[in-house]
Amino acid sequence: MSGRIGARELAYCGLFGAAALLLPVLFHLVHLGRAFMPMYLPLVALGFFVRPAPAAVTSLVTPLLSGALTGMPPFFPPVAPCMAVELALMSGSIALVVRRWPRAHPLAVLVPVLLAGRVAYAAMIYGVSLVIELPGKFLAGVSLLSGWPGLILMALVVPVVARVGRSIARPAAAWERDSR
Repeated sequence: MSGRIGARELAYCGLFGAAALLLPVLFHLVHLGRAFMPMYLPLVALGFFVRPAPAAVTSLVTPLLSGALTGMPPFFPPVAPCMAVELALMSGSIALVVRRWPRAHPLAVLVPVLLAGRVAYAAMIYGVSLVIELPGKFLAGVSLLSGWPGLILMALVVPVVARVGRSIARPAAAWERDSR
C-alpha cells in the first residue's frame, strides 16, 4: 500500500475524530467527562481501523482542536498538548501492533497500550508541573489515579467496537479485492 491516505482511512479518521469532539461535550453535560475520558474512546478505537500515521495524526490534532473550540481540555495547565501526545502514542501504537499481528485479540493489544499511555501521560504532567512550578508528584499521581474509570470503560467498549469493525471491514475488503 502506498503512503497516501485512502478514502476509507480518511472516512474513519473523520468519523472517529468527530466522535472524539462530540462525546466529551455530552459526558461533561452530566459531569462524567473527567472520570471516563470520553475523548479517548473513539481515538483509541481508531487504531484498530487505520494505519499508524493517520491514527496518530488524528489523535494528535483532535485534543488540540477541541481545546481551541471548547476549552476542554485546557491549554493551561497544558493538559491539551499532553493529552494530544498521549493519544497519538496510544492510537499509533495500537495501529502498529494490529498491523504487525492482525489476529491478536483486541484486549491483549489494548490493555498494555492503555497502561503505558497513562504512565507516559503522568510522566509528562510531572515534567510540565515542575517547569511551571506546580506540585509535580501530586498532579502526576492524581492524573494517574483519576483515569481508572475511563480505562475500565475503554477495556469494555473498544474490543467490542474493534471486533464489530473487523467483521464489517472483512466483507468490504473482499468485495473491493474481487471488483478489481
